[in-house]
Amino acid sequence: MCFFFFFFSVFMLVRPEISVILTTHAACTGLHETSCASLNYLRTSVIMDKRADALLPQISPTAAPQPFLPLLAPSPLTPFTNNTVPKLSGQCILNFGKVESMISMTSVDCLAVFAPYLANVVCCPQLEATLVILIGQSSKDTNMLALNGTSAKYCLSDFEQILVGQGANDNLQKICSVRPSNLTEASCPVKDVNEFESSVDSSNLLAACGKIDLVNECCEQVCQNAVSDAARKLALKAYSLLGVDGPHVGSDHTNRVSDCRSIVVRWLASKLDPAHAKEVLRGLSNCKINKVCPLVFPNMSPITKGCGNGISNQTACCNEMESYVSHLQKQSFITNLQALDCAASLGMKLQKANVTKNVYNLCRISLKDFSLQDVLNSYAEIFLLLCTLMGHLTCLAFCVFGTESGCLLPSLPSDATFDNSSGVSFLCDLNDNIPAPWPSTSEFPASSCNKTVKIPALPAAASGQSGLYQEDLVFSLLLAASVVLMILL
Repeated sequence: MCFFFFFFSVFMLVRPEISVILTTHAACTGLHETSCASLNYLRTSVIMDKRADALLPQISPTAAPQPFLPLLAPSPLTPFTNNTVPKLSGQCILNFGKVESMISMTSVDCLAVFAPYLANVVCCPQLEATLVILIGQSSKDTNMLALNGTSAKYCLSDFEQILVGQGANDNLQKICSVRPSNLTEASCPVKDVNEFESSVDSSNLLAACGKIDLVNECCEQVCQNAVSDAARKLALKAYSLLGVDGPHVGSDHTNRVSDCRSIVVRWLASKLDPAHAKEVLRGLSNCKINKVCPLVFPNMSPITKGCGNGISNQTACCNEMESYVSHLQKQSFITNLQALDCAASLGMKLQKANVTKNVYNLCRISLKDFSLQDVLNSYAEIFLLLCTLMGHLTCLAFCVFGTESGCLLPSLPSDATFDNSSGVSFLCDLNDNIPAPWPSTSEFPASSCNKTVKIPALPAAASGQSGLYQEDLVFSLLLAASVVLMILL
């Protein structure tokens, strides 16, 4: 079993731009130091050829070499250990103190460096859950489950300022597609707490969602159905006010029900303590996340040209396939179930483009090949070069395993965590070299809810499908992103 730790450090090199540097340290049972050193030497030699001329300091051939000392930027730990005071509008009616711990957790999940890469699976779900709980908890004072347009603008701005002051990315509204209108009732006709409780079966709703089964909720949909039923009842009130009966509701009914779902989950958040509400909301968001592949597939014509109409040249086909997959690896971290969705989606697109042979098997494409890799590898190469130039002790036992750099998050992704000693870390549930399943032309992609379908070796603990996966192929990967304080001796 191997545990991989990815350490991030921020340096300000000659120019004021901040670069994020990644290193990889492997602690593997039975791995000899000589193997590590050998890998480092080979990797370093290649990197030195590519980058040394650009980064090496100018040293006179006759002068004694001086140590290469980058100008250190303020430590990335600073936002957590010495928070900046945000400039708030003073116009927001929400009580941010009610969700202080949630906001701190969100700032870590949406850390400036990671936010774009963890957006789909961790950052944005946590951001949205925090906003829902913030409005829900504040409704105990305001008796309202939504804000008006003006207040929504102030509150969202203040919320973002608080997060940025604690180290979060400063572009979260764009990254997570959050707008002030998301804090209002939108088209839902109900936002008053008393009216809400008189319109729906609140006791049944609380019974269904007060405690959800995180493993089975996505398939059994106990809470999801209760939320949808309550949202439909609220939406229908708009038509009863207009004297329109059910069969004649307008075409905007679907959107109205969706807006009322927001009201329903805010009410739920007001009845649960913030930590419990967060668990429920994140559980519900995971169901939605794991249904869809979040990756954008670029033009597939190179693959269809090299692999279509039968494969005359396997090497050329696999080169095109690997080049294509490398573009996917620059996008984002995904869960193991999303990787299955992505493998199925790409496979079906290739089949429609006349690629009939199983190129996944032919070119050894695995599930982890669909998750973020290239960005991490690039950071690792840069840091390895700096280590070589600086000759520091932190570079000892430094190993880069290119074939092990993929990271699939669990289907129930955990939050990132932070402490002063180890920095920011998040857990990867990685299966080693699990082949990506090639979709059958006669069947729809396998559903994780269909227990008669054998989905290839996903982590049993992550999916909750007891006995469905090969547990001997499972191991955990811990990514710890932390600052490496380079103290030169």
